[in-house]
Amino acid sequence: MIKKIALSFIFCFLSFLMMAQNSNVILFTENGEKFTAILNGIRQNDRPETNVKITSLNAEFYKLKIIFESQVLGEKNFNLAIQLGNETSYCIKKNNKGEYVIRFVSSVPMDQAPTAPATQSVIVYNANPAASASPNEATVVHQQTTTTTTNGTGNSDNVNINMGISIGENGGSINMNVSGMDNDTQGTTNAVHTTTTTTTTTTSGASVTPPPLQEHAHPRQDPPPVNYLPGYNGDIGCSMPMSPNDFNDLKKSLMSKSFEETRLTIAKQVVGSQCLLTGQVKELIGCFTFEDSKLQMAKFAYDHTYDIGNYFKVNDVFTFESSIEELNEYIESKK
Repeated sequence: MIKKIALSFIFCFLSFLMMAQNSNVILFTENGEKFTAILNGIRQNDRPETNVKITSLNAEFYKLKIIFESQVLGEKNFNLAIQLGNETSYCIKKNNKGEYVIRFVSSVPMDQAPTAPATQSVIVYNANPAASASPNEATVVHQQTTTTTTNGTGNSDNVNINMGISIGENGGSINMNVSGMDNDTQGTTNAVHTTTTTTTTTTSGASVTPPPLQEHAHPRQDPPPVNYLPGYNGDIGCSMPMSPNDFNDLKKSLMSKSFEETRLTIAKQVVGSQCLLTGQVKELIGCFTFEDSKLQMAKFAYDHTYDIGNYFKVNDVFTFESSIEELNEYIESKK
C-alpha cells in the first residue's frame, strides 16, 4: 500500500515538472534610458540598466513596473504578456504623445534564442530580489527515504526511493530509483522510518551581470526589431499587424451587414484590439459608403496602425477635400 502511494506521488510530481515551461523576456529602451524592472512586486536588476534579460519565467502574464534612473522620467506600470516556452523581446519607448509605452518586438522558441551578449544583464526570476541569487547557481538535492511497515500477520511492504533533483538556469533533471518487494512472512517486524536529506549548492563561472560600461566600451546591441513591412523605415504605431486571413474575415463580416452604422460599430470593436497596416485601413474604409463613416473609421484606425508614416495614403479614399483636411488636423493633434 505504501509503495503504491509513493509511486503515485512520484508520478504526480513528474507530471507537474513536465508541464512547467520556462520562458525568458528581454526588456530594453529605445533611446538608452536606464531603468530598474519590477515583476509582480519583485525587483529584478540590482542597478539601473538599458537592457535586461529575465529568465526562468513560468507564467503567461506579469505586472511590470519600470522605474527610470532619471527622476524626471519617473516610473511606469505595464501588463506584460509572455508566450510560454519562448524568449520574448519588448521595447520601452515614447509614443507620438510623448508617453512611455511597451511595444512587442519578437518572440522565438527557447531552443532558437540567441546567446546573451556580454553587455546584457541576465537575471533569473525567483521569489527573491535578483541581488540575492546568482544566474549560474545550481542547487542539487539528494533525498533517500526508506520505510518498512508490518501488520499483525507479518505481511510487509519494503519501499526504497532514491530521488535526485538538479535545477539550474537552463532547466533541470530528475534521477530516481524505486525498488520494493511484497513478502508474506511470519513473525514480528519493527517499523523503521529513516530520512536523509543533503543539499549542495555549487556555482560555475562568474555572474553574467556585466560591470559598468567604461567610457570607451562598445555600446549595447539591442535585438533588431521585427519589420512586418519590408522597405518601411518610418514610425511604428502598434506591435503586430493583423494577419491577412483574419482581416479578410473581418471584411466579410462587415459586408454581410446591411446597415452602415452596424458595420461601423463592428469595425471599431475589432480594430480597437488589433493592429492594421495602412493598406488594410484603406480596404476597411472601402467597406463604407458615406463620407462621414469613412472619416470616422479613418480617425479611429489611426491609433491602431502599424506603419503610421504611410497614413497619408488613406487620403485617397475620400471624395471631398474637406475630409482630407479634417483627418490631417486630427492626426496633427495626436502628435
